[in-house]
This record gives sequence, structure tokens and C-alpha cells, in this order.
Amino acid sequence: MSRDTSSQVGQPLLKEGDPAPDFTLPTHNEGELNLAWYQGRQNVVLAFYPGDFTPVCSAQIPAYQDVLERFEQLNTKVLGISVDSLAVHDAWAKSMGGLAYPLMSDFYPHGEVAKKYGVFDEKWGVAQRVVFLIDKKGIIRYIERTMFSDLPSNDELFRRIEALEE
Repeated sequence: MSRDTSSQVGQPLLKEGDPAPDFTLPTHNEGELNLAWYQGRQNVVLAFYPGDFTPVCSAQIPAYQDVLERFEQLNTKVLGISVDSLAVHDAWAKSMGGLAYPLMSDFYPHGEVAKKYGVFDEKWGVAQRVVFLIDKKGIIRYIERTMFSDLPSNDELFRRIEALEE
């Protein structure tokens, strides 16, 4: 079940059970990555967030780093996505002491991937705070969409990932 507490979206939000739209984006630390590459290999957490150097994002993004080993034990790749540029991603990651998982830049064309997922906020020109769990078959299995000021629940995310492995 998705938690939907936000309303300003450019396109309809995808639903659990939908195939995850494929995309390729540059990252701050791993070159270009393609979502389809993970099919048959790993589950993927796509963590869309509004912007680097913002207070809530500065809590959300490092929180994934803090539990990255647990994601890896569950064969799950974490990908952070915002409309910030690679230079900003790199500076932000360095300011936090580094991140071992990729921050993807949906900078140009501006917000194209966020629009594909229905999470681009037209009013503010940023991605909303939405977390997607995509299984190894490329199917969306969980969506948590929160207000800009709220953090998504890592506890619920891990519960959903563990349920995929059963």
C-alpha cells in the first residue's frame, strides 16, 4: 500500500504492479547507469528526492548510506535521483563524507525521469520525495510518497524488500 500525502504532480504516479520505466542517467560516482541492467540481478530502490543540500534530503540520503550493508545483504541496489547536476551531487556527497551508492542526475532534459515516474513537481521544478521498490523482474512492488518535509520509512522499505525474498 502506498502512502500518498502529496498532490502536485505533473503526471499520474505509477502504481504497485506496474513495470518500472527504463532510463539511463549519469551518476556522481559510477558513470551512466541503466535501470534495465539490474533486471534478473538485483532489486532496486529508486529514491527520488527534491534537492541536494536541503534539510530533509540531508537526513534521508545519508540514512541509506548508514544501512547500505543491509541493502546489499538483501541483494538490493539503492539509487538516489534528483534534478541536481552531477557537480552538485559530487559536492554534496563529499560534504557528507562520501556516498558509496550513486546519486543520479535527472538534470537534463530537466526532470525527464521524474516525469516518467509521475513524481515531477511542476510548481517547484523538482522531484517529489517518492521511494520505489522495484523487484528483479522490473516490477514496482512498493511506493512510498511523502510530503517534502517528511522522511520515508526505512523500516517499511526493509519489510517490503524482505517479503520479496520469501
